[in-house]
Amino acid sequence: MASPFVEIEVDDRVVKVTNPERVYFPKLGLTKLDLVDYYLAVGPGIVNALFERPCMLHRFPTGLDGEKVHQKRLPAGAPDWVETVRLFFPRWKRTADELCVTELGAVIWAVQMSTVEFHPWNSRREDTEKPDEWRIDLDPGPDCPWETVQQVAVVVHEVLDELGAVGYPKTSGGKGLHVYVRIPPAHGFQEVRRAALAFAREVERRAPQDVTTAWWRKDRDPAQLFVDYNQNTRDHTIASAYSVRGVPEARVSTPVRWEEVPDVHPNDFTIRTVPERFARIGDLHAHIDDHVFDIAPLLEWAERDERAGSETPPEPED
Repeated sequence: MASPFVEIEVDDRVVKVTNPERVYFPKLGLTKLDLVDYYLAVGPGIVNALFERPCMLHRFPTGLDGEKVHQKRLPAGAPDWVETVRLFFPRWKRTADELCVTELGAVIWAVQMSTVEFHPWNSRREDTEKPDEWRIDLDPGPDCPWETVQQVAVVVHEVLDELGAVGYPKTSGGKGLHVYVRIPPAHGFQEVRRAALAFAREVERRAPQDVTTAWWRKDRDPAQLFVDYNQNTRDHTIASAYSVRGVPEARVSTPVRWEEVPDVHPNDFTIRTVPERFARIGDLHAHIDDHVFDIAPLLEWAERDERAGSETPPEPED
């Protein structure tokens, strides 16, 4: 008979993990305890990615074959040492206390509560309305091959270098690639999104056959890649670095070096492969806070584009 729970020691915390043998990834036979072991193995990386950010949880209470729950509010029953940050949502005129990771134990407790994916905000709790992370989301259309993502990433790197910005790439864990750039928390979400749109348009100008910034999905060529500047909108979140994705292959959103981009594939990075990689090379995003980029040049690009007649599309609804 399987044990109904195991106790996991995480630094100076003890987290009780119930139903450790519950299968979360049926295709691979991976269990809840396997998921716990994975997050323990990449502990410093996942904490760095989530540290002091409001975090939405993607939970699968009975595994991937069951219901998926998108949870803003911290699940009930949290220990008093699991920290939160209170957010206000104008559309519903409500508040929510979201998970705010400050230690690995909070991650493991969230996994105990059936969390598979962690989706943090691009701002921190000190001022949740001022992002400190600009996110470049290379989102391929349904007919866009991975090779196009790799080619566009080269263009993104080129433009960042010209700006003097240090970008930190990672696989999305799906079909795309993300690049994060640390910025000063000096602008609101609308200005950061406006800057991100100006950057996306510059990438589109340099790779017009491969890239689109078209607002409406129906206007996009399915073989092109959308540089999704909307991921910088308030309360729009994407899976963090080192987050497992809720897909049958148990892929992981994994930091990569720029020089690796031409050779890697999203399927290379899973719960089974990333722990060894992390033990060998550590957290490739560990020093992201040391390279802060002022988005003023991007805002100048935005003004230039607007003078030329380009409009900033309305923000998507939550």
